[in-house]
Amino acid sequence: MKHLKLILPAILLVGSLFSCDESDEFKYDDGRTPLTDIRDIPLSANEKLGLYENLLEYVPAGILLGCGIDMVDGYMNNETYRNLTNANFNAVTAGYHMKHGAIVNNTGALNFQAVDNFINTLPANIDLFGHTLVWHQNQNKTYLNRLIAPEVIAAPGKNLLDLSALEDETFTGWGRNNAAGIIVATGEGRSGGDAVRFEVTADGNEWDTQLISPEIPAVNEHTYELSFWIKSEAPGQGRVSFAGMENNYPWVNGAKFFDTDGTWQEIIYPDMKATDDVIKISFDLGTTAGIYYIDISSISVIDKDAEPVFVNFISNGTLDDNLDGWAKWNGADNCMTQAAEVDSYEGTGALQVVNLADGNEWDTQIHADFTSILEDGKNYEVSFMIKSDVDATMRCSTTGGTSHYQGTQSTGASWTKITWEFVGNGEETGLNFDLGKVAATYYIDNIIVKEIIDGGGGTVIIVKTWEEKTQIIDDAMRNWITEMINHCKGRVHDWDVVNEPMTEGGNVRPGQETTDAADEFYWQYYLGDDYAVKAFRYARAACNPGDKLFINDYNLETNNSKLEGIINYVNYIEQQGQTVDGIGTQTHAYIRNADAATIAEMKAGIDNMFRKLAATGKLVKVSELDIRVGSTTPSPDLLELQAEMYRYVIESYLTNIPQAQQYGITLWGIGDGNNGSWLEDDAPCIWDKNYNRKLAYMGVANGLAGYDVSAEWDYGYMVDTQN
Repeated sequence: MKHLKLILPAILLVGSLFSCDESDEFKYDDGRTPLTDIRDIPLSANEKLGLYENLLEYVPAGILLGCGIDMVDGYMNNETYRNLTNANFNAVTAGYHMKHGAIVNNTGALNFQAVDNFINTLPANIDLFGHTLVWHQNQNKTYLNRLIAPEVIAAPGKNLLDLSALEDETFTGWGRNNAAGIIVATGEGRSGGDAVRFEVTADGNEWDTQLISPEIPAVNEHTYELSFWIKSEAPGQGRVSFAGMENNYPWVNGAKFFDTDGTWQEIIYPDMKATDDVIKISFDLGTTAGIYYIDISSISVIDKDAEPVFVNFISNGTLDDNLDGWAKWNGADNCMTQAAEVDSYEGTGALQVVNLADGNEWDTQIHADFTSILEDGKNYEVSFMIKSDVDATMRCSTTGGTSHYQGTQSTGASWTKITWEFVGNGEETGLNFDLGKVAATYYIDNIIVKEIIDGGGGTVIIVKTWEEKTQIIDDAMRNWITEMINHCKGRVHDWDVVNEPMTEGGNVRPGQETTDAADEFYWQYYLGDDYAVKAFRYARAACNPGDKLFINDYNLETNNSKLEGIINYVNYIEQQGQTVDGIGTQTHAYIRNADAATIAEMKAGIDNMFRKLAATGKLVKVSELDIRVGSTTPSPDLLELQAEMYRYVIESYLTNIPQAQQYGITLWGIGDGNNGSWLEDDAPCIWDKNYNRKLAYMGVANGLAGYDVSAEWDYGYMVDTQN
């Protein structure tokens, strides 16, 4: 019998078993001083705890008994935590450090260093469950939102910061704290250019190693954007401080400091409001020792409230040098020439067109192709300066697909600015000047065709279409899943692909475009109900043959609508051609103030859940089991009830789920409090905050064993085993 060895090694005989002398003691070593006396039997529940073996001794064959762990502060940096994990579990789930938010940085690069260190430490006989690939929380929201944000193109020549003193390595006008540690490193920039190299020899104040810019002319109340690319030879951190701004010590991406590592990353301070007519910036890198590089050519300060800059869809709109790009489509020979500077509105040239006789608008027609086809649904503006030697009329039109026609415009001897707006249909290829209506000589200059963009400033803003956003997010999901699985597939053979997809009403969670939470990003907002279909497709393509892919959610034991909803969603995913191997039920139970009727209802819900999950034929996993008690100092009654509920969940699982579908049970957290539990203000775990066993440990062990392991631990049993 498995539990015999719990007692026999601990029994010590002094004298004879049959002696009536009270000095003859029958003791066993349970770690107490003095040793437990035979007269203490029957043992209390707390005394029995010390006699239980590690949980793996009670796990049924083929079952993975897992634990959700804190990978870094817990497992890697706490020996007690690590030893408890290794001794009691044959599977682990990293609670955070394998998720998108932990792996993907703000430029989209993936950093696997912490995961690799963990994998190299974790014993080979412990299964590592991949958690979780697609969820709406614990995402790098900053990176994903930047992918679909309007494209912001710095205006050519509009960088307000003079970089010449960095480029020639003189640092003229620049201030340096720790000047010896701040030099220009040739060829160390992001694209092979030069970089400013910062050598920080010891941890210190931010300003101990600091590069301060010259004064930059500014406009009070204008908004400015600073951007640059940075990396460091080892993990480090930095900040930027300002002078002349409304907030001279801003945070970036929700933190006072930005983190750096061996990969280049772009740092952007996007909305800095000036309160003076000059501003200054300081790169403050003195906090953490290391070597840092800032790419010189990437340092940019832009006035976002400056006169808007645009992209002209006409390649030669000034006509100063030649008439390249312009052609006569209709009209007399040599009707189109370049006007002299004296007949131009601005610059050294203009377009001169002679229409010899009154007629149709198109009888004299001058054409230029757009630099790219215009887009459907976007608003465009045509503008130009025009005059004619006599009072005349003209119009513009477009080519390609269904043409647009401008209303008739009047011209005369004075330069007049004419503008025309229309909505693109996605087929426009070029612009016509239709000048055949009135016999006249026309002069046209400063021709601009641009998209009408709200806002703007000193940048070109290109807003992405919904279709573009959808494709970008689809690509981002595929790349993330593929790279994560490919990196870990030698060690990870089961994945939580989609986490918490359902609403409490049993529908697919619709998601939101944005939330206040710093790490929330809803893939399904852009990809719809098929987001899980795509996730399983990408995961299946990347994983090893035979790897198991799960979908996972919570409250399935208390909400029948949600339970049926996830089962229906699994069916939908499979109808779209993908295979879901298993369904995970988190099972975060809560027993505070629960009376007998409530407990009975909870147990009935647990049984119902397991029976319905079993009926799917899928593998079933209890993925995040814990029992909350609503207190950090639960009463003895609550501790007993907690142990009872742990046992009940496990026994219900083993009873209602056929053995072939039993994939495993994962407890969520090692110790109460800040020892890796996600509920620091509760006591949901089977070890307390000091890693002592709680009665819940006994509940788990008995549930796994299928009976009360300690039931026979009485005087007669102990004597019998000794004999």
